[in-house]
Amino acid sequence: MNKPQSLRNALNKSVAYVRENPDRLHLFVDNGSLVATGAASISWEYRYTLNVVVTDFTGDQNLLMAPILFWLRDNQPDMLHNAGEREKLFTFEVDILGNGACDLSLNLTLTERVIAREVNGSMQVEAVPEPDAPEENWTSSHE
Repeated sequence: MNKPQSLRNALNKSVAYVRENPDRLHLFVDNGSLVATGAASISWEYRYTLNVVVTDFTGDQNLLMAPILFWLRDNQPDMLHNAGEREKLFTFEVDILGNGACDLSLNLTLTERVIAREVNGSMQVEAVPEPDAPEENWTSSHE
């Protein structure tokens, strides 16, 4: 699974609090499943909830949420552009602490496709990048 580390890298790059406090960012893969079919290839899809926990956060929560949405746009466009799926894509809980700090628990519903095939007697396994976003002017037709 590549998306947890990819999101960690994106948050380190774009959120000063995370970059300056790496021990306060925790990632957990919850409710994971591997879905495969009886097709000739042994390909599969990981389906899981990525629980992102940021502890003792004192920054502007919007500056944490925005980079995650940008990341989702590139890494889970199929769900972001699907009216039925985007409602479940990104949920959160916040524990408000004293002194302007909070603990945030963010849940992202993610998938990752993997292609596995035998080539010349050897197994080749490859993570498949996300498909391009649908050709839709989302903002103008949904505002």
